[in-house]
Amino acid sequence: MLTLFLPLPLFVLLASATSNYTCPDHLYSVQIFSEDPLIIYIPGFLTESEAQYLESVSSGRFTSSQIADQSGQQHLASTRTSRSTSLHSDEVVRCIEERALQFQGYDIPRTHLEPLQAVQYSIGEKYAPHTDWFTSSLQTTEEYGGNRLSSFFVYISTSEDIIGGGTQFPLLEAPKDERWCRFVNCDAGWDDGVTFRPIARNAVYWRNLQNAKIGKERTGDRRTLHSGQPVQRGRKLGMNIWTRESGLDGKYRNEIV
Repeated sequence: MLTLFLPLPLFVLLASATSNYTCPDHLYSVQIFSEDPLIIYIPGFLTESEAQYLESVSSGRFTSSQIADQSGQQHLASTRTSRSTSLHSDEVVRCIEERALQFQGYDIPRTHLEPLQAVQYSIGEKYAPHTDWFTSSLQTTEEYGGNRLSSFFVYISTSEDIIGGGTQFPLLEAPKDERWCRFVNCDAGWDDGVTFRPIARNAVYWRNLQNAKIGKERTGDRRTLHSGQPVQRGRKLGMNIWTRESGLDGKYRNEIV
């Protein structure tokens, strides 16, 4: 049976059309999964109202997800079969952006964030193993803000009957404490690395780049290789939050003022 959502509160529906919207007080706990590479699990990263709002504003806007090749051009690929859409930075989305920025400290401005991306997975849809950081210099120019410093993958909503659809890090070591089995699929073989379960409103955060530099550039951390596992039953709605090393050119920001 699919999860049923109640009608959105009026203040949420009007949030993008008013300047009086205030970010809700929001506290969440965190669990450090790995220090090196840095990977942190965040239960309750979204509020229920935010999750409902994101599902509402993204509905009907999805198109086939694309990947960037070595030339920087976007194209369809069999390795990524989900559907995605960029989210305009309205008042509600800005609250989520600000939460993601404060999570990383106070020194990263909003201009370092790419537009948030909602991603929808239905039965059989997946994203094969990949890194969020780029190897081509054409994808890390100054106007793009350099390379992707960090990533959040947020599970906006999932159906109650979902099977599959986890986020797998094949090069991570298995956790030692069985309490992680609440968030990690402990039934999978540890030879396949670590798979985070798709749990609504929770998030996984990781750093893509190492501190060590080759020349003037930081190197990507290959241990952050990850995949969106195929959904075997049900559906999943997720969200990517990507932070660049420096500010993106304004033409790449989806601002609503």
